[in-house]
Amino acid sequence: GCAPEEAADLVAGLGDSGLDVRGLMGVAAAGDPDRARAQFGRLAALASALDLPELSMGMSADLEAAVAEGATIVRVGTALFGPRPPR
Repeated sequence: GCAPEEAADLVAGLGDSGLDVRGLMGVAAAGDPDRARAQFGRLAALASALDLPELSMGMSADLEAAVAEGATIVRVGTALFGPRPPR
């Protein structure tokens, strides 16, 4: 992972190493759908600027905001399997 301002250099460096970077992944702050949507929007803009087609963002609690902002992959384990048991 990296800070957004470091993403272009990271993607370029990985490409120079022979890796085919296809997209970005991000997890938004939990508990605030408006804040999550804003974070997803910024990640989508970054992926677009880097010409990356895949965008993995959103989990069960915020998948609607992620899809609205362009997610191509969402993680919905809790919606499918329920909450994790306590440790």
